[in-house]
This record gives sequence, C-alpha cells and structure tokens, in this order.
Amino acid sequence: MRGCVRNSKALAPTMFPRLLFDRWGSLLGRRGLASAGEPHPTPLPSQARVVICGGGIVGSSVAYHLAKLGWKDVVLLEQGRLGAGTTRLCAGIVSTAKHIPIESKMADYSNTLYQQLEQETGVKTGYVKTGSLCLAQNQDRFISLKRLASRLKVLGIPCDVITPKQVAELHPLVNIHDLVGAVHVPGDAVVCPPDVNHALVVAAAKNGVQIHEHTSVNHVMVQKGHVTGVETDRGTIDCDYFVNCAGQWAYELGLSTEDPVSVPVHACEHFYLLTKPLEQPLQPHTPVVMDLDGRIYVRAWQGGVLSGGFEKNPKPIFTEGRSQLEIQGMQEDWDHFEPMLSALLRRMPSLDSCEIHQLINWPESFTPDMRCIMGETQTVHGYFVLGGMNSSGLSFAGGGGRYLAEWMTYGYPSENVWPLDVKRFGTLQSSRTFLRHRVMEVMPLLYELKVPRWDFQTGRQLRTSPLYDRLDTQGARWMEKHGFERAKYFVPSGKDLLALDQSKTFYKPDWFDIVGAEVKCCKEAVCVVDMSSFTKFELSSSGDQALELLQRLCANDLDVPVGHIVHTGMLNHRGGYENDCSVVRLSKNRFFIISPSDQQVHCWSWIKQHMPSDSQLQLEDVTWKYTALNVIGPRAMDVLSELSYVPLTPDHFPSLFCKEMSVGYANGIRVMSMTHTGEPGFMLYIPIEYALHVYNEVMSVGQKYGIRNSGYYALRSLRIEKFFAFWGQDLDAFTTPLECGREFRVKFDKGTEFIGREALLQQRQVGVRRRFIMFLLEDHNTELDLWPWWGEPIYRNEEPVGVTSSSAYSYTLERHVCLGFVKPPQTDPGAPTVVTADFINRGEYEVEIGGHRYPAKAKLYPFSSLFAQQRRRKDDMELSSFQGK
Repeated sequence: MRGCVRNSKALAPTMFPRLLFDRWGSLLGRRGLASAGEPHPTPLPSQARVVICGGGIVGSSVAYHLAKLGWKDVVLLEQGRLGAGTTRLCAGIVSTAKHIPIESKMADYSNTLYQQLEQETGVKTGYVKTGSLCLAQNQDRFISLKRLASRLKVLGIPCDVITPKQVAELHPLVNIHDLVGAVHVPGDAVVCPPDVNHALVVAAAKNGVQIHEHTSVNHVMVQKGHVTGVETDRGTIDCDYFVNCAGQWAYELGLSTEDPVSVPVHACEHFYLLTKPLEQPLQPHTPVVMDLDGRIYVRAWQGGVLSGGFEKNPKPIFTEGRSQLEIQGMQEDWDHFEPMLSALLRRMPSLDSCEIHQLINWPESFTPDMRCIMGETQTVHGYFVLGGMNSSGLSFAGGGGRYLAEWMTYGYPSENVWPLDVKRFGTLQSSRTFLRHRVMEVMPLLYELKVPRWDFQTGRQLRTSPLYDRLDTQGARWMEKHGFERAKYFVPSGKDLLALDQSKTFYKPDWFDIVGAEVKCCKEAVCVVDMSSFTKFELSSSGDQALELLQRLCANDLDVPVGHIVHTGMLNHRGGYENDCSVVRLSKNRFFIISPSDQQVHCWSWIKQHMPSDSQLQLEDVTWKYTALNVIGPRAMDVLSELSYVPLTPDHFPSLFCKEMSVGYANGIRVMSMTHTGEPGFMLYIPIEYALHVYNEVMSVGQKYGIRNSGYYALRSLRIEKFFAFWGQDLDAFTTPLECGREFRVKFDKGTEFIGREALLQQRQVGVRRRFIMFLLEDHNTELDLWPWWGEPIYRNEEPVGVTSSSAYSYTLERHVCLGFVKPPQTDPGAPTVVTADFINRGEYEVEIGGHRYPAKAKLYPFSSLFAQQRRRKDDMELSSFQGK
C-alpha cells in the first residue's frame, strides 16, 4: 500500500469526508436544540421527567424512542457537540450476525429503523443494503458460522451458508484460496453514523425533546434511593429519571452519583484504515467482509475501502479516569496496526497498490463479558444505563434505545434482555484494575473462535470457596460464575492435564469419560460438590412481616412448618420468573433463601424493591458466610449418619426438610434433604470457619463408600435428564410456571394475592402459547456427530417452533437430551395458538445442529419411567447371562 506515512497528523474532523459538523449549527435554531456556544443559549429547564446524558447515537436513540412512546419533558444533554464522540468515527456497519439472539434482534431492529429514518425525517442517512460475508478459514470456524446461520434463520433473519466460489462471485477483491466456506447475510447494511444520529435528533426534537449541547453533567442527585435531579455546569434540573448514555465516560459518571452506581465499562483504542478510491472504484453496495480468523472487517468507502479489526494485543486507555469533551483523534500507531494490515493484504492482495488516505484511532468502550449494558441500576431507582457496546454501538443503538424506552415506560421491555441487564454484574466487576485487564481479553475475543464451555482467563480467583486450594490440588478444573470459581470436573491423577485444558471442540469433548465417572458415582455411591457460589439471603422480622412479604413475592405457599423447604418462583406481574429459589423456614419469622449464583444482585434488588420502606424487615446477604456442600448419592445418608450420630432415613429426615445439626466436631450445620438434581442426598450449609473440617471429615468417612469429588458438568447432566429447568438458561422473566410444567408450585388458594396471580389465572383459562419440552435425540452418533450445546433450532413437521435452552449428554440414557420451548409456527395461519399435549404428541420433531437435522422424541415429562425400564432390562440381561453359565 502507498501512503503509510508514520508521522501523519492526528485525525481532524475535516479529514473524514461526510462528517459535516456544520450541520449541527444549522439545527441550533430549531425547536428543542440549544448550544452553550451560542451568544444567548437557551436556558436549561428547571425540571424534566427524564434527563439523558450523552448525545451520541445511543442517547439520541433513547430520546427518539421515549418521544415515540409519548414521553414529555425529555431533556438530552451533550457535554460537547451532538454525535462528536465515538459516533463520529464509527465504521458505519450494521451487522445482525451476533451469537446472542437478543443482540441479533436488536441489530435487526436497528437495521429496519435506519432504513426508514430518511423517509420519516427527510434526513439522508447514507443507508445502503450491502449484505455481509462472514468468512471461515478452518472447519471449526465454519461449524461456528453454520450454527450461527441456523439461529439467525429461526429469528427470521435471512442468511445462507455459501462456498468460497460464491464468496468470489459476491465480492471482487476477496482471495478465497484458504477459505472453507462463509455465511452470507444479505440484509446487513452500512450507514453514515453521524447522519443517522442527526436524523434521530431531528425526529426527537420534532416530538418535543429538548436538546442542549456543551452541557456537562456533574453528578446525579439522589434521595432515599431515588433519582431527584441532575446538577450540570449550567444549572440544576429536577427529574424523576436519569439515563446514563455517556459511552466511555459512563463509568466515571456512575461514580459521580451521590449514591455511586456501578457501570463496568473500559475504553480501548480501536483502529481502522481508509484508502483513497481504487483504480476500479469499489461499488457502495459491495458486501461487508468479516474475516474473523484474520481479525479484520472490510467495507466499501467512497470507492476505496475502510478496514479495521480486533487485534490480540489491544491498548486500554483512560484507566485513570481521564476525560475529554470530544474525541479529536488519537495518535496513529502503524506498528500496532501492522498485523491487521497484513491480514487485509492477504485477504485482498489487489489492495497492495492502493493509496492510503488515513489511519484512524479512536476509543471504544468494552464490558467484562462482551455484552452491552442496559437497564435500571440496583442501588438507585430511576437511574437507567445503556452503554458498553463493544464496538457494535451502531448495530445495537436502535434496538437498545427501543428496549430501554419500553423498560422505562412499561417496567420491562418486550423481549428478554437478561443477558444484557446491568444487574448481572456486581460491584466486584467495577475494579479499574479488573476492567483494564478484562477488556484486554475481551477485545480480541470479539473475533476469536469460541467453542462451547469456554471461560475467561482474566480476573479469576476473585471469589473462592474456603475449599478452593484443597480442591485444586485434587485436580479441579475451574470455571467462573458471577466472579465465583466453580469446579467443572476433577481430573484423575495420571491424565494429561495440559491436553485436557487445551481441548476445544464442537464434538465429543475430552472430559466426556471423566464427567461420566462422576455421574456414575452420584448414582451408585456418593459424590461431593462444592456449591458455595449459590446466592444465599436471610430474611427476618420481629413479627409476621417476613412471611407476609414472601407470600406476596412467591407463587408457592411459604406458610409451612419450621424446617420445611419450599421450591418456588418469584414472579412479575406477567407471571414470569424474576427469581427461582428454594426457601427454608428457619423459625417462625426467619427464612433462608437460596438462588442461582448470577441472581445475587437481581434477586436482592427485586426483594428490596417490594419491601416496605418503614418495615421491620431485615434482609441480609449471607452468601459469604456459608460454604455449601452437595453430598449426592445413595450412600450420602450413610456418610452423614456416621458423622452426626443422627438417623437420616426418610422416616426421620423427610424430603425437603432442614435440620441444624453437628457434623463431625462442627455445630450449627444446616443440613437439607435436597440436591438440586433429583438424586438422593443432602445439602450442607456450613459456616465458613468449619468448611475445611467438615469437608475433610466427609471425605474421610466416605472412603469406605466410594466417595469422590464432582463438578458442575455432572450436575448439569443430572438435572437435564431429570427435566429440571434452570433460571437464566431455561427460565426468564417471560416464562411462567404454567409454560414449564410447574403449576404444582403455584398455590392460587393460599389466601394471599401474590404477584403474577391474575396473569396466571388468565393463562390457565385461555391456555399456554408455548411449552417447555424435553427432547431425546435419535440417530445421533455421540462419537462422530456435532453435539448440541444450546440455541439449536427445533423443528416440528419441518416448521421452526423454537430453540433449545439447555443440552447435555445423559449417561443414563446414553444419548443427548435437549430442553427447550415450543410454540406453534407463525407461518401457518391454521396452526393453533395454544399449545396442548395433543399438539406436542402429534408432531414429528428434529433438532438442527450446525445445519444438520436429527430426529428427536418430544416429552412433556421426565424419562423417570424409562430409567426404571432400562434398569430392569439390564438386570434381566445380567440374570439371564448368569443362568446360562
């Protein structure tokens, strides 16, 4: 390439064609737009219903959608000029090829919105439907793309799996010699981001949104946990809601609140290259290329190309909290960009003779898990966040703005956005050091091949059980959940640990036999699983307030005798699960609540939200106080009986019961007759100071019964073959107990109007529109075929009817089991709208894995009877074999 001048000046606004900033000046005199740079700027209003901080495409989208939903007194504040931050330098690609369904839905909506904005506002947005090509240089990448294509089709997003030859037909510059295939998404597009931002601002202003430039938010005022106003450098605005759309400055803005708010984002430098027009100018409608294995993207730009990427060694910036009003462009770094430039020339060799126009460097904000952040914060009511777009702000801004506006208007958006909810994070993810190190891993991972069950490597060993070191020396292989280390499985001595740790595949994994042995031990002897990461709360009161609150929050009846355990859901007003938990009545007015690990912030927030402000209630997070050991298997009773000298037979210790007792020398151990798997056994909740002693005693006594350690992979297999749904994977805020076969956990006649009751009564009357189903794969070769992991499309009579939410190999049934929701296909006008048992039983089902469909048997109930039949057949065969000798 010609023109790689290393001492070039940093990018100035005038050096990026089409970013015509004088357009903002022409808007300043219009209704709703004001700038502090004017001789007589429009004064700020003294009060508003909502104040939005950030005039980039994300904040403008929120303002646009709130106005569309009828909100009045909306104020949008921008510390510099509208769209002069990351929006100004965005690459302009709108891609729906995302591996998380909710992100694909957001991008698809954004695409549709940007296409119609010009007609709505009269502002040209530079929208061109180019389509996109996701390239694969190896079979694993191709498998990943085929899995992605299957999911996109179920979402209604057209896409095709194509050959390298077809790639060459679609794009004239792509070198296909090392490609094995690609996915073509014909509906993807490119736009001019500042023009889109401009159109959103114009539409918002026409609908009454007041917009003020050159106005900085100093801090958000809070009283009694609620937003009351915003203090700016131009005055104070009283308001009920505040939306943090400050992009890379969202972290600092959150900390400036009177009650600090955690917004875990961190900026990294991001580079892309602009060339001058080619000798044969590249046409505007040429597809965008995403060469994932080369870590680059390429789009047509004014007859030349725009190409950037996600390097292996990113450069985090602004860790110290440095701020600047507008991004004036940062220093070029050709040495840093060289690997991406080389990848570009390998993919498009003909560009070697083109002339470079500019290397652009600007900051992008990233999150700890590569997913954007939205929703209401835990600590301050009325404080909403939308940010951390991980270099996909243009693709997500339209859909994200819509969902956040719905959330603020109706209490929750129209789709399940839990994967993006700000409450999936705790304060532990807000350490600057953690964020700096994590985003250095996150940025390369955006284009990294991610096989099932991959784990982050940075920010580890942050939250650990007291047993961590002990388990680690016994071969534990770790994964992380909500910052907590959890054992996946235990590698027996003599195994090749390095080879096992580096095993990455979409097929049968190398840990298959290890997990199978742990499952066998759970069923035939006794295993110990450290489940300390589970969220644990204690709720107590001086009177009946604790019981009254839980009766209001929970669908099941909590007015049970002391010592009893109740599995229940906490539902929202639609009847959907906000939490799925087990509640133990410790005493008349004291309860122990056990929830999934990633529910720690969300569940706490949900309970606190419904607690009376002047209540005599006390809610305490005791997660850190207790180590939880799951002792699973038919010999668990023998082990604990020896250690406690207490009879643990069902007659003395019935199912779903809790006793506080001694185990070994340790007192005050909460022993519960449940295992979360359907297998016999006990959960031990142990004060942390006793954890190591109790574990050692259990392992010592258990030797005679064949005891061994086990991990979460075995638990997953056990719970899925028992048809147990899990919150965050199978259950969410849009799933009701009636849809997943849990009506028996709903007590309509308990005498309390619990949240969601009316919605469930109505659903019971009209019928459910989708149903949680168990699928048993047939004609699937575990050794040779691709495995199901999650998100695989489900077909009924050749029509798509859902996707899997959980999958696991059942070592009992010796085949794969998938769980997922089924609803009637929308393509058939004659299809029933209500899912009945007859509808399920009359269908022929298939599960699609990487483009290949496998027959599946659908069941509305677990295969417990099949387990028994298999055992009887096995026993009969062994007896027959013995008699024949």
